[in-house]
Amino acid sequence: MKIVVIGSGFGGLAAAIRLQAKGHTVTLVEKRDKLGGRAYVYEQDGFTFDGGPTVVTAPWLFEEVFQAAGEKLSDHVQLVPVDPFYQIRFEDGSVFHYNADRDNLIRQIERFNPDDVVGYERFIGTTEDIFNTGFGLIDQSFDKFGAMLKVLPDLIRLGSHRSVYTYVSKFIKDERLRQVFSFHSLLVGGNPFQTTNIYTLIHFLEKKWGVWYAMGGTGSIVKAFGELLTALGGTTRLNTEVDEILIEPTRSKPTARGVRLKGGEEIQADSVVCNGDVAFAYKHLVPARFRRTYTDRKLDRLDYSMSLFVLYFGTDRRYDDVAHHTILLGPRYEGLLDDIFRKHKLADDFSLYLHRPTRTDPTMAPAGCDAWYVLAPVPHLASGTDWRVQAKPYRDAIVAYLEEKLLPGLSGHIVTEHWIDPLHFRDTLNSHLGSAFSVEPTLMQSAWMRPHNISEDIANLYFVGAGTHPGAGMPGVLSSAKIVEKLIDGASEREAVAESLVG
Repeated sequence: MKIVVIGSGFGGLAAAIRLQAKGHTVTLVEKRDKLGGRAYVYEQDGFTFDGGPTVVTAPWLFEEVFQAAGEKLSDHVQLVPVDPFYQIRFEDGSVFHYNADRDNLIRQIERFNPDDVVGYERFIGTTEDIFNTGFGLIDQSFDKFGAMLKVLPDLIRLGSHRSVYTYVSKFIKDERLRQVFSFHSLLVGGNPFQTTNIYTLIHFLEKKWGVWYAMGGTGSIVKAFGELLTALGGTTRLNTEVDEILIEPTRSKPTARGVRLKGGEEIQADSVVCNGDVAFAYKHLVPARFRRTYTDRKLDRLDYSMSLFVLYFGTDRRYDDVAHHTILLGPRYEGLLDDIFRKHKLADDFSLYLHRPTRTDPTMAPAGCDAWYVLAPVPHLASGTDWRVQAKPYRDAIVAYLEEKLLPGLSGHIVTEHWIDPLHFRDTLNSHLGSAFSVEPTLMQSAWMRPHNISEDIANLYFVGAGTHPGAGMPGVLSSAKIVEKLIDGASEREAVAESLVG
């Protein structure tokens, strides 16, 4: 089959490699001048900044992509463990060093609240069952309601109607510890107070397999994937934006037959795999007359994840006491998240994720320097915030906060910087409402109730990436590629059988 893949995020790259390795002819088209999607790499003034995902878990999912092409991950990318996984800092000055070492965790829990040790042991003991159930679902398609019926008993048994925060609070009483063990869903765009407790599986995942860093940055994985696709014979076209998915109005069902590019060129294909934002793709790439399921009205009624403000900066000095990953939790937790996710209001306070890759990999900056990015969750564009006006004051507030809390003299040591905000997610990454993680991962927007990996209305149109099943995060988008590979293989096998019978 001839297959066009739209977008070169991890989902699109993994799907393209898997399908090319199966013998299909794949053309991958990417709007920007580099591969990566949200994992785009910025290089300026001798510094290298990973644009997006930086926390590598489930390394075997990357290994599987290379194995599909007869290669080994270790021959292309060097993964090294990060310890601690995260250094979590609170407004009161307390610090929690989070890793997989049980004795370390128990000692720290005792410092915060000795009475929570037993509760933690009970909590972490439940996460293996949640992991086995939840992770078992992420590489199967939920395009049929029957698949949902099969897993409902397990979802009910695990109490998946509870939010992450509510579930953690059953076991742990100290508010700071509740935050330590519930913030993880934010890494995939979910509000801990709304996201299903299935996402507590991240604790077991990290505990068993650790947190990793790819030397050279996450961009080194993107680069290796791109080289692998080319070596397999796939075609990559950069600076190539899709204007419309070509759909043939056949009698049985409208069928995707390729794409039309912004310049008018058409690329014919037997199937189209879209790694673009699901809502944007349906609204802008698929004519409304072919969309009975995902109409504009339905898309507008979905809940979308927050957006992000991310400041990338380089310093002419090193801050050697700062961890690789630091979470700075502000004075409010539920109130701030309520402002971001429900009220769509840009608050005066914030919580931050600070990434310092040069703690592990000095090559990301000139000698004696540090490379950083600091990320603040912010409301998507339904907030009405004018980021053309607000971005600079917001940047200044973040720098002042970091300077006060963690990085003394920071403003005098920044030698290069740039930022992205919700307008970047909307205008450059083509994400609906400038959402950073597409459809929010609530229970009622998961599995069968999430946009499917195969279009309900259009034959041969498939979706990978954050907005479809199973959701955002590198494990999720890599698993979506595996699902689509299986769906296309099944479709091509059925087509071959039909042709042989006709023959």
